[in-house]
Amino acid sequence: MVERLVRGPASVSELSRPLEMSLPAVLQHLQVLEASGLVRSEKAGRVRTCRIEPDALRAAEAWVTGQRTAWETRLDRLGDYLAGPGTDGQGTDGQNTDDSQRGS
Repeated sequence: MVERLVRGPASVSELSRPLEMSLPAVLQHLQVLEASGLVRSEKAGRVRTCRIEPDALRAAEAWVTGQRTAWETRLDRLGDYLAGPGTDGQGTDGQNTDDSQRGS
């Protein structure tokens, strides 16, 4: 729905047409988008037209970008940790930690 609304305003029926959802389900989704401030709608006669709120969409995009950056940093650190010393049976002090290599 958001992707469609980025291209311009659309009626609820236009938004629901390509989706495999009931009209009540589409309306519920739109209510959530309106409550979040991403979408605004107005009714003229029997037609409810929805439009995207560009400022709210930019704010959401900035938040997602920040989260992505934070998680990429965390995952990079995890990858470095997992690929670092200790992954080949050596402890961080260079000692062999593989029990099968120890003499009995």
